[in-house]
Amino acid sequence: INHIVHNGGLYKRPFNEAFEETPMLVAVLTYVGYGVLTLFGYLRDFMRQWKIEKCQNATEREEQKDFVPLYQDFENFYNRNLYMRIRDSWNRPVCSVPGAKVDMMERVSHDYNWTFTYTGRVIKGIINMGSYNYLGFAQKTGACQEAAAKVLSQYGAGVCSTRQEMGNLDKHEELEKLVARFLGVESAMAYGMGFATNSMNIPALVGKGCLILSDELNHASLVLGARLSGATIRIFKHNNMQSLEKLLKDAIVHGQPRTRRPWKKILILVEGIYSMEGSIVRLPEVIALKKKYKSYLYLDEAHSIGALGPSGRGVVEYFGLSPEDVDVMMGTFTKSFGAAGGYIGGKKELIDYLRTYSHSAAYATSMSPPVVEQIITSMKCIMGEDGTTVGRARVQQLAENTRYFRRRLKEMGFIIYGNEDSPVVPLMLYMPAKIGAFGREMLKRNIGVVVVGFPATPIIESRARFCLSAAHTKEMLDTALKEVNEVGDLLQLKYSRRRLVPLLDRPFDETTYEETED
Repeated sequence: INHIVHNGGLYKRPFNEAFEETPMLVAVLTYVGYGVLTLFGYLRDFMRQWKIEKCQNATEREEQKDFVPLYQDFENFYNRNLYMRIRDSWNRPVCSVPGAKVDMMERVSHDYNWTFTYTGRVIKGIINMGSYNYLGFAQKTGACQEAAAKVLSQYGAGVCSTRQEMGNLDKHEELEKLVARFLGVESAMAYGMGFATNSMNIPALVGKGCLILSDELNHASLVLGARLSGATIRIFKHNNMQSLEKLLKDAIVHGQPRTRRPWKKILILVEGIYSMEGSIVRLPEVIALKKKYKSYLYLDEAHSIGALGPSGRGVVEYFGLSPEDVDVMMGTFTKSFGAAGGYIGGKKELIDYLRTYSHSAAYATSMSPPVVEQIITSMKCIMGEDGTTVGRARVQQLAENTRYFRRRLKEMGFIIYGNEDSPVVPLMLYMPAKIGAFGREMLKRNIGVVVVGFPATPIIESRARFCLSAAHTKEMLDTALKEVNEVGDLLQLKYSRRRLVPLLDRPFDETTYEETED
């Protein structure tokens, strides 16, 4: 059941995105499962308190017993009694390049995952379905590796200074000019850490007396940056344009609390691809609302740059829009480019301002030269400036792999979230016991997957998250699909009833974009 929307002519291409409703029985059993685990958690805490069971978690020293505990909340209880049971599904040590296949160090636990021991054995040739290696540039051979090695021998590994002092290299200048050209903006600035690109630059753009409108599923870096800014934050429902417009209207009509003065700035924070939902932002509608209410737009393209659009230029190109309509274009080099760091692109005045006032620019050490060269080489490959069509072919291969993998999983009967063009593919697990079971069973079959639970997702929406790559061959995907199908039957994960519930979709006009209760 495909849902295709054109929304009053704003979309130049079909926008196929839907979320299937959780079956009632599955939801009830998930809550029951967490209830049972919670009861046993309290029982085990009682036994630890009375020394019946050995207490292995961190506790206050005897002389600090009368102090107010450093932290006491649900997550502490959750980590101790629920997360610990399936801790072996995370932090697995990889000992190779995170390409289409990886090698992993085998480890065992003799105390129920409190500690791990390495056996000395290496599990080789695991099909990697978890890394954000969208275009396959995470590799130890080829043009990128050779160029990075050459720069390493010339510049060394570190810069040992900030950009404003002695750490501004010609390579940094070259990278920023290339990024600006790639994005189609006037200017760009590169940063050494993707997370800090958001968390340290948003406070430089907005402050007290400003309003941030943030999608409820935005990444933690956007959330932290918004909180650090001191601006007022209001949340709108995920990808829900009615909810966003209502907040915009209220902000303009009522102004700031108490004083009723107009907001100094209104900044909308959205992501290109949401990394847990696999959904793509409704950018044409967001831009239409931004223009209508004269606010600013901050677009985080961490997962979409390189992975969307005919030539890999992200969600703006995917929808056929102009980069000038996005005030702040942010992205990272950690995914499609196989490197590290992030960037912000936009008007020259914006970038000149950030060079002076951004904490990431003033206080952080400059990017490592080999990392810069990895980005330059991979970006030139995507743009075709290396004289080949390899980059364009990788973008097309990723799109083909994404559609094929998503279609096959849906045909098998799994509940799959997100947009049909998103390389992030969440497969819903729901029940807590199936989180660890799915990860372990897939590893037994030489498939490396990422399983995700609370607090990264709502507590009853646990999932496995596949990340497709241009480096995956058809044979690799077919092998992975065969094993997923087998594990799905074993764990009874095929919940789909083909009843897709799309997000609110209505023609974009003033008569339908009113307040909605649900």
